[in-house]
Amino acid sequence: MAKRKRNQNLTAAAAPVEEPIVAPKKTKTVNAPKQAKPSKVGAKSSAPGSNVTIQIITGSYDRILHGITATLPATEAATFSDTFLFTAHTSAIRALALSPPSAPTPNQPQKILLATGSTDSRINLYHISAHPPRKHTVPALPGLSSRAVVENPANRELGSLMHHAAAVTGLHFPTRGKLLSSAEDCTMAVTRTRDWSLLSSIKAPVPKAQGRPSGDTAPVGGAPSGVNAFAVHPSLKLMLSVGRGERCMRLWNLVTGKKAGVLNFSRGMLGEVHEGRFGSGEGRRVAWGNTTGGEEFAVAFEWGVLVFGMDCKVRCKVLPDRRTKIHEVRYVKRDEEGEEMVLAISTEDGRIVFFSTDPADLVAPAAKEGDDALPAAKILAQLGGKDAGVTNRIKDFAVLPLEESGSVIIVTGSSDGAVKLWRLKMADVLGGAGGLVGEMVGDYETQNRITCLVAFVMLDLPEGASDDVLEEDEDEEEEEESSDEE
Repeated sequence: MAKRKRNQNLTAAAAPVEEPIVAPKKTKTVNAPKQAKPSKVGAKSSAPGSNVTIQIITGSYDRILHGITATLPATEAATFSDTFLFTAHTSAIRALALSPPSAPTPNQPQKILLATGSTDSRINLYHISAHPPRKHTVPALPGLSSRAVVENPANRELGSLMHHAAAVTGLHFPTRGKLLSSAEDCTMAVTRTRDWSLLSSIKAPVPKAQGRPSGDTAPVGGAPSGVNAFAVHPSLKLMLSVGRGERCMRLWNLVTGKKAGVLNFSRGMLGEVHEGRFGSGEGRRVAWGNTTGGEEFAVAFEWGVLVFGMDCKVRCKVLPDRRTKIHEVRYVKRDEEGEEMVLAISTEDGRIVFFSTDPADLVAPAAKEGDDALPAAKILAQLGGKDAGVTNRIKDFAVLPLEESGSVIIVTGSSDGAVKLWRLKMADVLGGAGGLVGEMVGDYETQNRITCLVAFVMLDLPEGASDDVLEEDEDEEEEEESSDEE
């Protein structure tokens, strides 16, 4: 079937006899006043002091992929609306990743790639719009839920990748053209996003079983194994990884795709972060950072964090003031101009604690700890916790700097399904002296047990582009599919 043309719609709209054959979407596109509305909204959002729109995406144990749009006015509390909510996998979702936005093109909207990983060994791929949706995209229907629903026609499903044979544990887009993934099959895959072909598969050795009883009847390969987490150096030439069942960290050369070195965790190192005799001693998370002392990387364990320099020597240990488990670690820039960072960790007791790992801020060990004790990082400030009414563990969080206001928005996801938005200034963090900082600007209940979270600040629509362009592309795809079926 041939594609419909715009002049045919104009002729049909002029003749009242042929009204039944006119498609509703086309008549909406022809109407000039309705075309002007999206451009006005985009112009308004770019004005100083306008609202900030944040796209939040959460994965959960319940297999649910939930997209939430949060609008932050300058003074009032945030308002939330659902953009998508569906069962994305057949088992729990464990990893999410967002790519950088596509290159800006005149009169064309930008898009972002979303990758989701699950324990079903599948990686699902989606196109996510980088621009806020229109306020009213679906008619208001009566229902039991009072949640606002704002669909975005630019959000599309691309397909799935089956590069791994076990649960996916990590996803990362170092650039828009490459996707890195890790799994419990001890492999790390490099995928090209242009055609989604597998470029390389890095194989980590399977650790030998240690400390298992002699009469263990576990099957072959039943011992704990797999990649827990990985982190890519900003130069895109090096990568760190930590795995299950091994007390070491591996360095990989991404240029050749081969192993570059192994750093074993000694018993003294593990003792500094409360990894005792019966602890696993395996790294849970890893992240790259930069301070006045140079580049560094942090390896998170169950109860503490060790910070290493580029010479692979331990610089300091990071321990919360109260004994609690650690779930996520990230480096946050001190300011927009400099490259120095502070370390932020999320804890079991519902806090995000900020530490300074600069050599000048390290706290010397006490005399009773011995000569071999490591210096401790300085606690700068805390966000959330019991004093702020947050008691559930924070599984993941995202840090979003706002350039215009000079503040930072932190999005946290708790295991009880609560998504909270916090606003704070880094100047308050640096001068907090270990006290409570930040204010909560929004709270949303997803009613799902959150395992991972990603978020980004949505961009304004470029001049000349509107949501009608997305609707026309969708209509053309539907027409092509119907013509292929005929």
